[in-house]
Amino acid sequence: MKKPLSLLLALSLSLSLCACGGGTAATPSPTGSAPVETQSAGADATAEARIFTDSVGREVELPAQIDKVAVSGPLAQIVLFALCPDKLVGIANEWDASAEAYLDTEYYNLPLLGQLYGGKGELNLETLLSSGAQVVIDVGEPKDTIVEDLDALQEQTGVPFVHITATTQTTGEAYRLLGDLVGMEAEAEALASYCEEVYARAVDIAGRVDKVDLLYITGPDGQNVIAQNSYHSEIIDLLSNNLAVVESPSSKGTGNEVGLEQILLWDPDYIIFAPDSAYDAVGEDPAWGQLTAIAAGHYYETPMGPYNWMGFPPSVQRYLGMLWMAKLLYPEEAGYDLYEEVARYYDLFYHCALTRAQYDALVANSIGRQSAQGGV
Repeated sequence: MKKPLSLLLALSLSLSLCACGGGTAATPSPTGSAPVETQSAGADATAEARIFTDSVGREVELPAQIDKVAVSGPLAQIVLFALCPDKLVGIANEWDASAEAYLDTEYYNLPLLGQLYGGKGELNLETLLSSGAQVVIDVGEPKDTIVEDLDALQEQTGVPFVHITATTQTTGEAYRLLGDLVGMEAEAEALASYCEEVYARAVDIAGRVDKVDLLYITGPDGQNVIAQNSYHSEIIDLLSNNLAVVESPSSKGTGNEVGLEQILLWDPDYIIFAPDSAYDAVGEDPAWGQLTAIAAGHYYETPMGPYNWMGFPPSVQRYLGMLWMAKLLYPEEAGYDLYEEVARYYDLFYHCALTRAQYDALVANSIGRQSAQGGV
C-alpha cells in the first residue's frame, strides 16, 4: 500500500456507506479530513476513554472497556483468537476446513472482514462499520507505510486502529500489550509466558547442536523455498542451516521461486515440504531422487490443522513448528513428549482438548519412522 490509500479508502467508504442503509453515518467532508460518525462503529461505547500507545508509537484514543474487537488480517486473527475469541466481531478470512475438528462451531459464523494487507481480499469497510467494533488490531511485522495507512483508516472510519509488532522472539511482549489493550491481562500473561518458554527452549536446543542443512519447500510443484533472513524463515533459520540464500528474500508466504535445478545445487540433508506441496510425488520421481534428503528418506510434510505449523500466515502457530522441528531434527536434545506439548498448545491457543487420534493424524507425514516408534 502506498500513499493513494487514503483516497481509495474515501471512495470505498463512500460506496459502502451508501450500501449499508439504516445507519446514522455522516458523509465524509470533501477534503476527507473529518472522521466518519457512525453508531455501528462504536459511538454507543462508554464515554470513558484512554490513550494507548501502539508498537509504532501512535497514540490512539480507545474506550476504557473493549468488548468488540476486529482484526486486520489472518495473522492477527490467530493471535487474538487465542486471547479473546468471544470479543471478536469478525474474521479476516475463512477458517480452513480442518478447523471444524478443533474449534467451536460458533466461530464459523462470524462475519468476514477481509484484510488490510495483501492476501485474499481487501478490508471490507461496510462489514467493519456494521460490526460495532471498538478497535481494529493489526499484529505482526510493521509495513513501511503502517503509520500513514492506519492513520488514514482511522480518520476515514472513526474506528481506532492499532498495530502490535510480533516476531517469534517478541510475541510474549506483544501478548502483554494486547492483554492491556483488551483488559485481559491474566489470560495474556499465560500466553506470553508460554511463548517465551517455548522460544527459550528452542534457542537452547539450537545452541547445543550441529544444525542440519535444510530447505523448506513450498508450491504445488515444489519449486519455491522460504529464503534465509525472511520474516517467514525465523524458526527455519533458528533450528537449521537454511541453505536457501537468495539475493532478495520474499516477504510472501509462498517464498522465492528457484526451480529444481537450484534445489539440486543446494542438495540439503533434510527437506520440509509445506502442506499441499510436492511431498506425495517426490519419492517416486527420479529427478527428486537425486537429492540427498530424498534418497535418505529425510523429507517430511509440515503438519496442518487448522493452520500450517510453520507459518503462512507467520503467526503464533510457529511455536508448534519450533516444538516439532526440534523433536524431528534433534530428538536426543528435545527431551519432551511431543503429543503432550502439542495438546498443551491446542488447549491454550485453540481452546480445544486434542485427542491422541487427532494428533496422530496431524503428524502422519511429519515424523520419521524411528521417531514414531519412539513415541513422540
